[in-house]
Amino acid sequence: MPLYSLPASNFQAFFGTYENPIPRNDVNIIAQKTDCSAFLVLSNTAYPELEAFTSYDGYDFTYCQGWGLTINDEVVDRTILDLRKNAYPPISDYLDGIVKGDQAQMQAYVDACLAVKARYPK
Repeated sequence: MPLYSLPASNFQAFFGTYENPIPRNDVNIIAQKTDCSAFLVLSNTAYPELEAFTSYDGYDFTYCQGWGLTINDEVVDRTILDLRKNAYPPISDYLDGIVKGDQAQMQAYVDACLAVKARYPK
């Protein structure tokens, strides 16, 4: 999943306002500059408001404060795996379909898992 920089000057144009938000379900903010001048985002889509990522310098990791503030390639990879893990539907949905013999429910679970894999590729 590619990294991009979102300058603070583009934040409102990109995400909208509180009253008129622009849904960006495929974008995850994972870090910000210490002076809040830019944000580091993960996105499979290259939007015009996003700039090419060049360096981790000046960014503090914000996705999971418990992991610390240091950000590097390993932390980004861990973040993507965590986003992926949390997006999967509960396995109980699939098991319930097996018990009921409900092929549609089992297929819905498989389809949901495939969508997660497409959204957060390894």
